Amino acid sequence: MAERRYPTMTEALRDSLLSDPRSFAEVARQTGLTRTSLMAFAEGKRSLRLDLADKLALFYRVNVSRAEDAK
Repeated sequence: MAERRYPTMTEALRDSLLSDPRSFAEVARQTGLTRTSLMAFAEGKRSLRLDLADKLALFYRVNVSRAEDAK
């Protein structure tokens, strides 16, 4: 039986950002990240520092759990 693959934090955050109907400028204003950083992250050109990823995760309510907790 194949082991279930969970999305990475990067995938979850990028998917949330790309599916958000708000503009990058609006998300930047509400999260404190820069519009430039959000755009580069969305395009896969740049990653986010962990503290910035934390802000985006809180904004989109992306939860992190250990794989063994999800079984």
